[in-house]
Order: sequence, then structure tokens, then C-alpha cells
Amino acid sequence: MPGLNREDVEGFLSEPGHMLRLATLDADGMPRNVPIWYVDDEGMIKFTPRARSVFLDNLLRDPRCAMTIDEDPLPYRKVALQGRVQLLYPIGRDDEWRDLYRTIAKRYIDDEAADAYVENTIDQPRALLGLPVYGEGTKRVTWRMPVGDEDPTGIWHRRYYLDNTIMANLADNPQT
Repeated sequence: MPGLNREDVEGFLSEPGHMLRLATLDADGMPRNVPIWYVDDEGMIKFTPRARSVFLDNLLRDPRCAMTIDEDPLPYRKVALQGRVQLLYPIGRDDEWRDLYRTIAKRYIDDEAADAYVENTIDQPRALLGLPVYGEGTKRVTWRMPVGDEDPTGIWHRRYYLDNTIMANLADNPQT
């Protein structure tokens, strides 16, 4: 299972259109996962929850989160992060970072639509949060499918391959 080097990660995260799947913890401990827009800005994944979003409340109460950014077509590149998000701007200071909000929107929709989207929602306050991709305390895992002449067994991490001893034990002691 080939990983991505830093240059590959930075290139992948800067490509438009990839969704961020953000996992937070509700107050009762139940996980919540939401797909959102993001931008990789100066090595930090930044995103903009609305004032009344549940995942914003979750992150303000408990900043621990997990993020996955992936792609559907081969080679199925994936970047998974775990860490503590930072509140970069609280709700109500949108004017200080609105250009970044516009940049985020333009990663997903054309410039004219992004400008209209920002203008039509300008009265809806947002916060700006971020997680450093290579920051202290951020756990990062990357992978992709093997391509070209790479070993096709690299599709799985080596830990998933059972050796003959384990296989014999499983055959003798099947799990129910």
C-alpha cells in the first residue's frame, strides 16, 4: 500500500473538488461525520462552519476530530488526519477572512457562482477553523493504490496479510 510523500500530499490537497469528511463527537459521545468544503492554506486544512452547525458546537466543546480527504478515480489517493482543530476566527469576524471563504467556494464551483454564493450568504456568520497537516499532535496516514509496475499486493497494508501459521489456526478454530 504505497503512501504519499509530502509533495504528493500537498499537491493532492490543493486540487479542487475533493471533499473533506469531518468526524466530530456529539455531546453524548456519538460520532458525527459531515462532508464539507475546505482549503489547504499554508499547510493547514481550513474550513468554515456556520454559526448553528452541530459540528461547530462539537468542535468548540471538544476540538478533537478526524478528517479524510479522498478521491473516487484511480489511484484512490487518501489523506486521513486526526488532531485538535484550532479556532482561527470565532463567529462574527467573517469580514477579516472573507476572501479565504471566497477561495474555498471557488474550489468547488465556478468563480461567478462562488462570488454569488458568498454575497448571498454574507449575513450568515461563520467561524474559521483549521488543522495543521504536518503540525505537532496531528496524526497523518496516506495511501493510494499501486500503479504501473508496482507490486499489486500493495493494495493492502502488510498487516492484513496472514501468514501460513495464522491461516492454519483460523482453519482449525473458525470464528462463529
